[in-house]
Amino acid sequence: MDKKLLEILVCPLCKGPLIFNKPTKELICKGDRLAYPVRDDIPVMLEEEARQLDAEEEF
Repeated sequence: MDKKLLEILVCPLCKGPLIFNKPTKELICKGDRLAYPVRDDIPVMLEEEARQLDAEEEF
């Protein structure tokens, strides 16, 4: 994930910062506990494509 792109991307729901999870290739929003997929190096920033994080998942 390009660092400059990661700096400007925010969660589409709460506008909070995102963290890139390299092993799962997801952008994580801690505030909303959502994980947005990254497919072919392209972030999919749609709420319906995001998965809800389990309570035990920590980042």
